[in-house]
Amino acid sequence: MSTLIIEAFYGGSHKQLVDLLQEEIQDCVLYTLPAKKWHWRARTSALYFSQNVPVSDNYRILFASSVLNLTELTALRPDLGKLKKVLYFHENQLVYPVQKYQERDFQYGYNQILSCLVADVVVFNSAFNMESFLTSIGKFMKLIPDHRPKNLESIIRPKCQVLYFPIRFPDVSRFMPEHKMTHFKKIFDHKGNEDDTPLMPLPFQQKNRVTESLMKNSHLNLESGLCEVQSGPHTTQQDSLSNPLTKVEDLNKTHPSKNSNPGQEEDKQHMSLNLCNILSVTNEQQRPLHIVWPHRWLEAVYCGCYPLCPKDLVYPEIFPAEYLYSTPEQLFKRLQNFCKRPDIIRKHLYKGEMARFSWAALRGKFRSLLTTEPREDL
Repeated sequence: MSTLIIEAFYGGSHKQLVDLLQEEIQDCVLYTLPAKKWHWRARTSALYFSQNVPVSDNYRILFASSVLNLTELTALRPDLGKLKKVLYFHENQLVYPVQKYQERDFQYGYNQILSCLVADVVVFNSAFNMESFLTSIGKFMKLIPDHRPKNLESIIRPKCQVLYFPIRFPDVSRFMPEHKMTHFKKIFDHKGNEDDTPLMPLPFQQKNRVTESLMKNSHLNLESGLCEVQSGPHTTQQDSLSNPLTKVEDLNKTHPSKNSNPGQEEDKQHMSLNLCNILSVTNEQQRPLHIVWPHRWLEAVYCGCYPLCPKDLVYPEIFPAEYLYSTPEQLFKRLQNFCKRPDIIRKHLYKGEMARFSWAALRGKFRSLLTTEPREDL
């Protein structure tokens, strides 16, 4: 049994998903087009793939994103039309933002509706994405002057399901605060990991040893109130501040001076550690708050960021209510308070779920999606 994966826009999250599927799912064959000129990919990629995907009796499943016009492809290649066809929506063209409603090209949304009609399974990366698409079909089709098709939502809906975009969370234990790492580890362990794949490869005992080693090799910068790590003779304060991902192996290269008295070095280390502990509380309040606009929220929160999102679109589906705002005024007020007390953010432990978005949690669902029983006509 073989899975044919076709991606007409091979870049960004589209690339990330199909690369993961090809790596993790057995017997996958991948055909792609570069991630540029999106509009032309949506218009013409079906014809290209119809000519460039070899005919094979081994294909059983066809997986494609909604950029591809699945209707055209299956019409041009009847052999592919016989497969179990899975269509994955990263976004949908019925509600995708445009500057003016008149600028929305009817053809792109229409193509996606047609693709859903010929697909066997239609998968969305969120419930918001699914519902916004399905509930917009009726209004969208009213743009047709006359002889409009009917009941399309009721035909398509039974095929639809939500399957969140899977994330292989990286090992961030090198630079995450210990209390947050411990909290996240408890969350993932509590939710379970179906194949026991470690989400944080660096063991916590090793992490503790690394932290201890880091502190032993740290030098106190009294002017800034920060415990700066010097990884070599050419490391400056600016380098340390601008590179929070200083490699552990570099930290371990730091050794006491050969000409120094061991007893004096030990006293300096103890003094440095004690001063760091004393200043740590003040440090949390004095250090400025960094505000970022992450392209990927699910990953930003995992790396320790505090999410502050609009109470709209997909955000209420992902984040608990305390992380949402309703108006610009609410956003301003919360940011103002956080800037006054950045220690609140640094000490905060995220209260939402992250394990459900991990590849470890979603692997089984994707594998089930990409398997099928042999049919008589295959």
